[in-house]
Amino acid sequence: MVSSLKTAVVAGLVHTILAATINTTTTTAAALGTAVPTLTISTAVASPSASLGATIPSQAPLPPTQGWCIGQIFCAGSLLQTINIAQVYSDPKTFVDKPTSKSSQQVLADFSNFNLSTVTEGQIVNFVDNDFLGEGLELEAAALTNFNPTPAFLNNVTDPLLKAFAQTVHGYWTQLARNTNQSALCNEYPGGTCESSLIPLNHTFVVPGGRFREQYYWDSYWIIQGLLQSELYETINATLQNFMDEIEGFGFVPNGGRIYYLNRSQPPLFIHMVYDYVNVTGDTSILQRALPLAEAELAWWANNRTIQVLSPYTNQTYMMAHYAVNNTAPRPESYLTDYLTVHDPTLSTPLTGNQTAELYSELASGAETGWDYSSRFEAIPQLGNPGLRSLNVKNNIPICLNSILYKTRMLLAELYGTSNATASSTHLQVAASIRAGILDLLWDPAKLAFYDFNLTSNARNDIFTAATFYPVWNGIIPNEILASQSNAFGYFAAVNLVVNKYNGTVPVTFIDWTGLQWDAPNCWPPLQYIIMQALRAIPSNLTTNGLPTPSSNQSTYDLVPAGQLGFKEAQLPGQPLLGAKANQNATATGPAADINKLSGTVVNGGNATADEGWRDTLQREMANRYYTSVLCSWHATGGSIPGLLPQLPASELNLTNSIGNTGNMFEKFSNLNVDSSGYGGEYTVQAGFGWTNGVLLWVASTYGEQLVAPQCPPIIATTTTTTTTTTTSTSAAVGLQASSGAVITAMVMAFMASAFLL
Repeated sequence: MVSSLKTAVVAGLVHTILAATINTTTTTAAALGTAVPTLTISTAVASPSASLGATIPSQAPLPPTQGWCIGQIFCAGSLLQTINIAQVYSDPKTFVDKPTSKSSQQVLADFSNFNLSTVTEGQIVNFVDNDFLGEGLELEAAALTNFNPTPAFLNNVTDPLLKAFAQTVHGYWTQLARNTNQSALCNEYPGGTCESSLIPLNHTFVVPGGRFREQYYWDSYWIIQGLLQSELYETINATLQNFMDEIEGFGFVPNGGRIYYLNRSQPPLFIHMVYDYVNVTGDTSILQRALPLAEAELAWWANNRTIQVLSPYTNQTYMMAHYAVNNTAPRPESYLTDYLTVHDPTLSTPLTGNQTAELYSELASGAETGWDYSSRFEAIPQLGNPGLRSLNVKNNIPICLNSILYKTRMLLAELYGTSNATASSTHLQVAASIRAGILDLLWDPAKLAFYDFNLTSNARNDIFTAATFYPVWNGIIPNEILASQSNAFGYFAAVNLVVNKYNGTVPVTFIDWTGLQWDAPNCWPPLQYIIMQALRAIPSNLTTNGLPTPSSNQSTYDLVPAGQLGFKEAQLPGQPLLGAKANQNATATGPAADINKLSGTVVNGGNATADEGWRDTLQREMANRYYTSVLCSWHATGGSIPGLLPQLPASELNLTNSIGNTGNMFEKFSNLNVDSSGYGGEYTVQAGFGWTNGVLLWVASTYGEQLVAPQCPPIIATTTTTTTTTTTSTSAAVGLQASSGAVITAMVMAFMASAFLL
């Protein structure tokens, strides 16, 4: 495997052939036995975007050949651009995930027969149907050995419904585990019998789900958090071995397991995963291989993503990391999206060649952040999708990346310990320098929040994002936070505002008009995890006081430090009301804005306990809200639990296009509607979903005794449609949940009292 990866670096390609058959046996699980997986392959059928006889639209000049991706089929070039211009698939990633049915030479020969000035939609459809196979066929379902259907963490969950749901989610690992079909790999490029974009891996891995068919880097951190609770230690080890193979072969961990990701990485959480695995299992044998490779990965980030920054605040110079991908072409998996961003037909003045190349670099850099895309990285955040042309990723020093790299150094120092005191000391010194840079450049002591540093303006940005919680999660707690309980709460005051004002969890930003998926109203599982972990990191002596309350004529907004959010209260996104007329929101300001406030808690926030400190209150409310979002949206799309939670009637499932469905685990959620997935972005909302499942299981294990069965609002048809890989969810505008029906708690109580399910 390692040798083939090294060959792939030279050739620029990795090739596989599809499996002759796909295992589709039914999933079963015996105590500490083998879970036999189910893998359903759905092949997208090419369909013309115009009549079959219509010629495809004219094309812009081809981008330069990319040195990291030199193939002529799945890398930027005439074939890939033509297929995307024809728009025969709704998702550009579909095509680049399809292995060829012929040799590379034959596919290229068939394509060369076209006259690109007259080629028709029908000819392109026939070409892809004849020369390409189903997407994802290079992978096979993986059997999980030592699968325990009732892992110990389930005993932490006291509510019977929530325990049963956690067990159901635990079982989803069997549907997401994959292996490369090693017995069917092609010969090396260019003489093989077929071509594929897959990077073949030696070991089992867990995929996120949906269009994300391969192993992904930062997703795997939260997947592993769940696998640890599920006691699937062999699968975790296998995942880490794959990452180590990639570091040996490429020098870094790519964004994901496809050749088109070989020019970029993702937030570098490899050593975080190794540390957690060793900490839980005690398996230190992995360190012999992992530590040298962690050094290699850090060297890659230092050499390719680190720059010198002079602080305008202290005149000190720091070496700080940023996301900056060397790229001058559309991303293959999002080719048409990038192409149209650059060649927008509505613009009167086209971009110059240099501007085009720079924008393609910014788009790839935005993908490397994992936040693809967010107003956080736009020069003009208010523009939303059009603002992608103003992406300024490379000129931002991000909170998240530098916090992760700080913690990586600290973890390495701990793992080395006394066995390599020199290496340990070196990492501690570098970590101290990164910490100083973060506190100088990114921390605003007056606003009690972290903000990205903008190299263009030579100042901190003023966009408040959930990234503010990364430093404390990674062990950087500013002195101002440590100075008082009031300041410590002030750092988390936005969390308190959200659970009182909105129905869901914490959105990425409070900018809701962009249509970008890493903006409001979307809430992402990793960010909820990070917020809860940051709360846990606050010293206990700062958390003894109860949760502060606003005065009688104010709302929780007034507890937020001045200027922290960058918005006046009336400018914050509105919370739609349940059953209200279209576009009618809750009161925007004053005490009535806190529509979810209850005595000692919030709607779907669990039950308050005596002498509960403010930190524990926010953790309890966040844990319950996350569980609510996952469970209610799963139930709204057909999920059910025998004897505890009946499936919704067809009349309601029809509203979410979920008839025949058994529940979706979404990749993101809405902070306005706990019945719904999130929305926006370059692709339809995905179900599966690796990090959602991982965080859910971690929450169940960590907060199980504090979890209370949620109140799920009724599903009401609206004009907002959310499309998933298997369903279309048209969900309710919801609010004032405590006063509305479809309450799961009531369902469970009714069943226990009369054996009758509502």
